Formats: sequence, structure tokens, C-alpha cells
Amino acid sequence: MNGDAIDWTALRRLRSAYLARSAGAGDYWQSESDLASYDATFAQRIGWKWDYVLAELARRGWVPPAGELLDWGCGSGIAGRAYLDHFGAASISKLVLWDRSPLAMQFAARRAREKYPGLEVSVGPGNFSAPRSPPLDAPPRGEDRPDGPKHQILLISHVLPELDPEQTDALLELAGSAECVLWVEPGTHEASRQLIGVRERLREGFNVIAPCTHSASCGMLVPENKRHWCHHFAVPPREIFTDGNWSRFARLTGIDLRDLPLSFLVLDRRPAPPLPAGAGRVIGHPRLYKAHALLLGCDASGVCERKLNRRRLRAEFRALQKSATQALQVWELAGDELVATKPFPEPEP
Repeated sequence: MNGDAIDWTALRRLRSAYLARSAGAGDYWQSESDLASYDATFAQRIGWKWDYVLAELARRGWVPPAGELLDWGCGSGIAGRAYLDHFGAASISKLVLWDRSPLAMQFAARRAREKYPGLEVSVGPGNFSAPRSPPLDAPPRGEDRPDGPKHQILLISHVLPELDPEQTDALLELAGSAECVLWVEPGTHEASRQLIGVRERLREGFNVIAPCTHSASCGMLVPENKRHWCHHFAVPPREIFTDGNWSRFARLTGIDLRDLPLSFLVLDRRPAPPLPAGAGRVIGHPRLYKAHALLLGCDASGVCERKLNRRRLRAEFRALQKSATQALQVWELAGDELVATKPFPEPEP
């Protein structure tokens, strides 16, 4: 990070607005410098979350459809760039950027054109909808979308905390016009629960690809799981921990650089890639004790704690101690106890 190019005062203002829950009240981008400073710091952390999600999709053998990519609520455009870094600019016909802020859309478009020369980039809602006079403080609505091919990819990133119920409803209408939806939110209890609500409202029209290993109703919705939430942890690059400017960022914002929680949802109208028998997912951090570990696990049977005995599974217990366990696993269970576990198999090339 180039600390001399960062407007640290702007970062403090943006962080304060987020913590005060006032960021959704209006356009918080005041200048090009705001966006550049955000893109070098906060947006990088969001980009690492997208890297986590896209890497998991690759492990599942998921391939996106061809067509137009819409980065909705794009901000500085980090989600769209992360997608193109992973799948390549040739995987889409066009990148469309939409945000309530014209300044943000133009910034994101310029960064995309600089990084991917020759890529067609436009601002506005694209083929997903064509409202006659789109307000900049509300999402384009699905009923205005012209008829046409539905091979479209919709990216949504870190927006639910800023939307009111009516705006959320309109965004879900837009999502309903897509071929596939990739959605990433903060890994907080509130954002996760909101995203679970999105999943339940949209899953009848889509196949659930991730993070779930099933398409049934979310196991978090049973009363005994009310205190839990579906969240996971991305891993930031190691080099940021030796960068003095990232240390300054952490002190300024009060953010623990080691902690990168996220909630996410991937939906597709096409069939999901097949999963191995016994596929399950670890949610959050395991709880470690002297003789065993408790993992909040999710599979087709629901969400409940799984016990991993240290004597039975020594190598697996050591991996948990080192935070080296993958969230996606293949389990063999005896009741709620894990008697065997192995990493999720890599997809065939």
C-alpha cells in the first residue's frame, strides 16, 4: 500500500459513517480521492472475501454462464475486478457497473478499463432492467427488464446493511431476472440472517450452489439455532502484516487485520455440480477443548454441533489448532460425532 496516496481523514469519515449506520442515508463519496483511498484499503479486504468465494466455486467445479456481468452497487468496482481476475475478461460479453453514485460508477469503469484493455464496460443497469428514469438512490426494478437472453451474472457485495426493506425487495426482483447470483455480505449476525432470508425467498427459482451443500430450507432457521449465523473466514495476504501502512489502517479503523469474516450466497438456474456423499460444511470457528473440538456443522440433515475427538482424529485436531482446516469437508458420522473426515476433493480438470 502506498500510504502517501491515502486520504486517511476520508477513511476515518467513511468508517465512522459505517459504524454509525448512516452510510446508507446518502451518497458518501465526496471526491475521487475518497474512492481511491477506499479502493486501496477497505475494498481490498472485500476483494479477499471475493477471492475466497470464487476459489470455493472452483473447488466445487462450478463454471459461470457466458453473458453480461452486472456489478450492482459497485462502489470502487472491486467485486467485478475480482471476478474477472478469477474467470478472465473473455468469460463475459460486457461489464456493467451500477451504483447510486455517478462518481463511483465512473471510477469503477475507469479502473476496469485500465486493468482489462479491450473489455466492453458501461455504467447503468444494462440488460437486467431499463427503467425510464432510474433514481440513483434505489435499485433498478426487474419488471422493467426487456425480454432477452437470461445468460446474465449478477454480483452484489456488502449492500444489505444499507438497504431499507423496500429497496431490498426491489433488489430481489432484479436478482430474479438473472441467470446466476453471487452475493457477499459482512460476516455479522445481522447481515448473515438477512442473507438467509434472501436465500429462502429466491431458492424456489434457483439451485443453491454455495455455501450450502444442499438446497433444502436453511438449518439456521430452526428455533434452537437462533443464536447462530452462517459465516466463514477468508485469509488475507501474509504480506499485509509486515506493511506499516496496513498497521496504520488497523489502528485508525479499529479493524483486526487477521479477522476477515463473510457471509455469502451463490444461486444458479442451472443444475448444481454434484457433491460427494457426506459433504458438509464447518460454520464459523471451531471451539477447542483439551480432549475434543466442537464444530458447528451444516449438511443436508441440518445445522448442529459435531464433536471431533482428539484421540480418534489426532491429525484433524492438530489442523483445527492451526486454523488449517477447510470449511468444505466430507464427513463420516456416528450420531453427531465425526469418526472420519477428509478435505473436499478437488474437481477434475
